[in-house]
Amino acid sequence: MHRVHLLPIAVAAALLCAACPALRAQAGQSAPANGLKIVVVPSRTPPMPFPPGSEAPGRLHKIEFISPDKMSEKDKLLEADAESSIQERTGWAALDFNEGKWNYRQLVCPALPNHLFLQFTRNNGAGDVSVFSASIPRNGEGRVRIVPIQRRGYSLFSPAPINALTISAFNHIRAEEHADKVPDWLTTGLCYAALAGAHPEAVLLPDTPGAVQTFPAAEPAMLQIPMRGGAVIHFADVAAAPQPMQWTMTFDGKGKLLKATHSPAPLITAKAVAPPTGQPKVTPIPQTIVDLNPPKAQ
Repeated sequence: MHRVHLLPIAVAAALLCAACPALRAQAGQSAPANGLKIVVVPSRTPPMPFPPGSEAPGRLHKIEFISPDKMSEKDKLLEADAESSIQERTGWAALDFNEGKWNYRQLVCPALPNHLFLQFTRNNGAGDVSVFSASIPRNGEGRVRIVPIQRRGYSLFSPAPINALTISAFNHIRAEEHADKVPDWLTTGLCYAALAGAHPEAVLLPDTPGAVQTFPAAEPAMLQIPMRGGAVIHFADVAAAPQPMQWTMTFDGKGKLLKATHSPAPLITAKAVAPPTGQPKVTPIPQTIVDLNPPKAQ
């Protein structure tokens, strides 16, 4: 014969009776005289790593590449001190940094000012080009990092723009920045593209319609802020050949890059139409006069 435990049931019933007045009170508060139920939803701003308006003014945005002779003496010394670390980091990618002649240029990235970015290239002729980017912390807080782009004409593992290693290196670099202000979202995206091997240029819509002079070959850059937070950066690299390339980067609410895509951008065609300079020309319509009271025949 089964025993019925009445004590838990009695406790549950007592709790339910005690909760009923509170529930009735809440129902009374949320039910006005007209019988409509009102539910108050607390407003919450989604976490945004790049608030609207963080972009720098101007229409054309690009990453500047400068030769070593135009670099500051401080940056030249920083590069020289980091060469042993660069050689160590490139060893796992078999980039042969200690062989052949390597040239480098500086990538000027205003969105990540606490790092020195360099792009190294070794050109042994058509089909035999090796390229990688290097990141060197300026304040000593962090480590030298590399982003392999090409090894003797071929991508390593997967193309650098979408490679998980590129995304991971970029997130570590941003974590080492310790920025005191919100970075420019478009320049941040351009910096990522430059580290992945592009020489990117993007356009923004001008502030005033009258400032439009020419039409870009692809859509202007755009920042999307999802309802759940985070940010999605879209821009077309109009300097890419043979056609613009579309970049899309998805960040979470804390600014961590989650995903990057890179594909040919859909082109747009448009042309300017000159406004009318005078009154429109009116072509007269031929008229036929009909006499409704013709003379009677004699």
